[in-house]
Amino acid sequence: MSSASQPIFITYLNGQDVAKLALTDDEILAAVEEGLRAQGNQQTVIEPRVHLIPENSAIGHFNVLRGVVKPLGLAGVKVVGDFVGNFQQGLPSEMAILNLFDPTTGMPKAILDATAITDMRTGAITALGAKHLARKGSKILGHVGARGTAYWNVRLLDRLFNFDEIRVHSKRPESRNAFAARLAADLGKEVKVTADWESCVRDADIVVEASRLPEPTPMLKTEWIKRGALVIPYGTMSAVELSLTDIMDKMVVDDWGQCRKGLPFGALRQHVDSDRLGEHNLHAELGQIVAGLKPGRDSDSETNLFWHRGLSLSDIALGHALLAKAATLGIGQRLQYA
Repeated sequence: MSSASQPIFITYLNGQDVAKLALTDDEILAAVEEGLRAQGNQQTVIEPRVHLIPENSAIGHFNVLRGVVKPLGLAGVKVVGDFVGNFQQGLPSEMAILNLFDPTTGMPKAILDATAITDMRTGAITALGAKHLARKGSKILGHVGARGTAYWNVRLLDRLFNFDEIRVHSKRPESRNAFAARLAADLGKEVKVTADWESCVRDADIVVEASRLPEPTPMLKTEWIKRGALVIPYGTMSAVELSLTDIMDKMVVDDWGQCRKGLPFGALRQHVDSDRLGEHNLHAELGQIVAGLKPGRDSDSETNLFWHRGLSLSDIALGHALLAKAATLGIGQRLQYA
């Protein structure tokens, strides 16, 4: 850089800054929905995530997500570690950094602690999928898994549906009990803890599977899913039976490019590899539904499925919302880059 060049500054938002900004439920949903709409209108670039596995994927790995949201004027790269045993060290299982850039010059714009962003955007995608694919009168939620993203799944789903009954289950009793207690306190309603998968998901209107299995294991049985339900599986390792796709009227994903054959991991990886789910029977990407290009649920009798892998676009959209709010409130640090 020449001596005549102007200095370049970037915004840094650490975890405490993100917490202070306290995005509301509606702000989170609106930001992520904006990213989905841009995707549906083909105003985005999505590169399929790549993985860095230090030793053994069952222990942990890094996901690298990359994308551009043109209406927001931002490109982003997020690196998130996913290490299942972190609770033993008092650490979140998922910790992340989001880097934002000007997509026309490549100039760095911001660095954000994206741990909370990852949790919030995952919950928002789950909730927005349900907004378009679940019955409007859905009153029973069955949620398997108490990982970091699970809290925002339930919180944002309840924001949209105001459930009469919320059931939760996870492998460790201490984990599911603490999860239910936190939700009950924050939502102001009873949250039922179940000791097994079946009592959690059988006959629920919306079923979310966010388990953390070391290898694919068919824990969620197709026969437990009632007619007219919505199932949202997104564990890294498949926890559903191969027959699950056989009962579905509509199957929707967040991004087919990250779900197609030849890629590792994902709740429906075996279904794609065995042609039970493919372009021949995929109804839509969620962004196409949000943009009004394809229909969501058409009737109460439909049994639907929504599989999301996680979108860089959602991270970028939430990053944009946080930066805008931070600028208004004077939160964050201004760091000299060059």
